[in-house]
Formats: sequence, structure tokens, C-alpha cells
Amino acid sequence: MDDEILTGKDLIDLGYTPGPVFSEVLREARERKLSRSQALKMAQERLAKAAAAEAQARSRRMMLRDAPLPYQSNITADHPDEEQNVAAVRASFDELMRTPTIEAGAIMPDACPAGPPGTIPVGGVVAARDAIHPGMHSADICCSLTASFYDDVAPGALLNAIHEVTHFGPGGRPRADEMPLPKELHQAIRDHHLLRGNARLQQMVQSHFGTQGDGNHFAFVGRSEATGRTTLVTHHGSRGFGALLYKMGIEIAEQFRREIAPDTLPANAWIPASSREGELYWQALELLREWTRLNHAALHDAASRLLRAKVADRLWNPHNFVFREADGDPRGDLFWHAKGATPIHDPLQHDTTGMQIVPLNMAQPVLLVRGERNARNLGFAPHGAGRNMSRTQHRRRMAGRTDAEIFAQETAGLDVRFHSRRVDISELPSAYKDADSVRADMARFDLARVVDEIAPYGSIMAGDWQADAPWKRKAAARRARRERATVEPQADSVG
Repeated sequence: MDDEILTGKDLIDLGYTPGPVFSEVLREARERKLSRSQALKMAQERLAKAAAAEAQARSRRMMLRDAPLPYQSNITADHPDEEQNVAAVRASFDELMRTPTIEAGAIMPDACPAGPPGTIPVGGVVAARDAIHPGMHSADICCSLTASFYDDVAPGALLNAIHEVTHFGPGGRPRADEMPLPKELHQAIRDHHLLRGNARLQQMVQSHFGTQGDGNHFAFVGRSEATGRTTLVTHHGSRGFGALLYKMGIEIAEQFRREIAPDTLPANAWIPASSREGELYWQALELLREWTRLNHAALHDAASRLLRAKVADRLWNPHNFVFREADGDPRGDLFWHAKGATPIHDPLQHDTTGMQIVPLNMAQPVLLVRGERNARNLGFAPHGAGRNMSRTQHRRRMAGRTDAEIFAQETAGLDVRFHSRRVDISELPSAYKDADSVRADMARFDLARVVDEIAPYGSIMAGDWQADAPWKRKAAARRARRERATVEPQADSVG
């Protein structure tokens, strides 16, 4: 009997409650090729340790604060739309700041609600002690910007080049068109304990490399006012890789929430950073960060090769991410969550130059900014212009004119393209907050200083690809078949 395989039922028969550690124990027994008696001994030790850890966690149950912690609000309202938006953001932040792990928070000028009350808004920053909150970096983990600067390259040629090599819209690249992912990083993702068991994620790591997705992601070409260099700026995140890691994080955090913080909003659940799960999730975030940085670089390099042009300089900076305090915190367990906010405090970013990229909208310059941490910014600046209304509200407000008319008016003098060849008016300048008000708040609250501007030449976005999405075409085909099936028998009976 000693050569029998250990099963989950055996562990239940020993009196243990099924949980994530079951699969880890069974996998380890298989990988180490343990005998049944050896596997049972190892399982009892591991499960007893896990049970003790769970009991300790229950004894450390954390409750919501009775009142929110004070926070910095770096946003003003000069218009009724803005007043409504700011009121909703502050109401949500009040509830958010009751979360027991949080020690500091700030609202940026581009803030807008991103869910039910208590959900961190876009343009929100919070610092959490020994906690990683997946809901506070969003599903588009490490959404980020990269800028490449060129000498002696015409803006039109650069826009054409990035248009030819990039990929917008759903899904990934066809196999024949995939871009090579560095082998060392690819292997590290394959081997990571949290990631290796997800076949769909592993497939997306390759097929989504060199893609930009949809929504507000873009490729922007302009010219630096400080140097005259033609500049390519891309904005996108971690695609399907990030979406699936986010789902894993939410599920792990929810398990902890039920045990140690059941009155916390599910959107604000956290993974204790010092736990085994927290260490694994942090490692996965760092792998994803590098994947996303290289994803931008792959597109920029492909455009450069097409033009036979050399990149004179390059910048990159992420938002929608978690940044670990590297100085001023002797415990080393303070985690800054920035959902749509750009770090300007250099020690928070180990792979940037200190100059950060802040886009506004396709008709306005992309800003290059610098700044230092102070009491108001907490080390962060806005990541863009934000919205005062939803996409649906914006479309309703623009009713009465065709998309083509709106597009022509708002992009006059610019070379603006939609990859799907369908205009998405919810991404035009009128859909966003006033760029001048965001810049004014950035100066008013001493968040960061503008050191250069990239004047727009043109840009590319996904566009309204859903208007002709594959599932809509399939649904239309099914309706047509049903209609034919209904009509044809009638025709036969008449004949």
C-alpha cells in the first residue's frame, strides 16, 4: 500500500479542511516522488503549520476604522461636471480611508470614480502597511508610458512606422506575427510558482507581447519643444497577463479577507505582504512590470528598425501599480498603491530616470515632469487628464452630430487614426477633463513641475472595434439563419 498516490481525500480523512495548501502538498509529493508514508508525514507537517498560521491570522482580525484617516485632496472643481465628479471621488475616498491597513492617501487632479463607494478612484494613491491590495492597482496592472526620442526623423514617417508594427484591439498577435520575448524573462514567468499552473496566462504572455489593447491606450507622435526631437509615446498595460494575475490576486485576497477582515469591502481586500502568498504575488508583480516595460520597448524598437533610425533617448514610467517604500521606512513593509497616478519620488522606481510622462489628450501636449515628495503629493503626480463623466454619458451629451463631424472638429490639424477604422468619440478630447485645469492643479498643489512638452502631430488608438466585433458578426449570422429557416418552409408550402 505504500506505493499508492496520496490524494485529497486522504488529507480530509486526516481531519484537515480543503484549501489552497492541499494542491501544494499533493504537487510537492508528486514532484519529490515521495512514498505514501513519506507524503503523509510531509502533508501532516505542512498542514499543521498552515492551520497554526490560520489560527494566528484569526487572532489578528482587523476591523474597519470608525472614521477615515485624513488624506490630501489635490483637486479643484470649476465646472458643475467637475463638482459632481469631485464630490463622488471624495465620498469614495472617505470610505476607502477606513481600511485598516492604510496609513496615508492622496487624490490627484485627474481623479474620477472607478466603482462603488469605497473603491479607490482613478487618480488615487494610498500607502498600506504589510499589505498588497490587488483591487487598488486595477486589472490593467502596470499600465504605463514609454517615450522614445529621435533625431532627423519626420513625425509622419514615425507615425506610419508605429502604425505598421503595432497591434490594437482584442486578443494577441497571430503566431506568425508574434514578437520575440526575451528567453530569460519568459522562463522566469514559466517557472514562477503562482503563474506556472495557468496555461491561458502562459499563452498570453507570448501572444499579447507587442500589443496595446484598446480603451484609452495609444501611440502618440509629436515633437519635443525643448530639443526639437521627434518623439514616440506609447500608453498601454500588461494585457491578458495582467488581467489574469489580477484575478488570481483578487481570489487570494478574498480568502484572507474572510479570515482576518470580513467587514472590509471585497474591493479593498488585501494579501499580507509578509505571507508566503504575499511574497509570491509581489514577485509576480515584478515579473509583470518587466514584461510590460519590454512590451513597450519591443514596439518602439520595431518602428525604429523599420525607419532604420536610432533612438537618441528613452523614458518609461508605470502607473496602476504597487511601489514598495525603499527609503524612510525602516520596516520596509509600506506599499504605495497608485491607481492612475505617476510616482515622482525616485526611490519608489528602480528602473526610471526621474523624468515622468504625463499625457493629457490627443490634441494637447504630452508633459514631461519632475518633482520631489512633499506633504501634499506624497511622491506622486497625475497620470493624465481623467474623466468627468462615463463614456455613455459623453456619447449622450454629443448626440445630434455624427461621429465624423465630432471627429473632424476635435482633431483638426492632427493626423489621428483609429486602428479599427471606426471612430471612438469617447476617446476624443471632449471626453476628458479640461487639460488646463489639470495643469493648474498640478502647479497649485505643488505636485510636479513641467520640464518639457511634446507637441502633438498625430496618434493612433484602437477605435470602436466592438461595433464590428467577432461575436457580433456571429450573432448576426445566427439571426440570419433563423430568419431563413422561418421563411423557407413558408415558401415551400405556398409553392
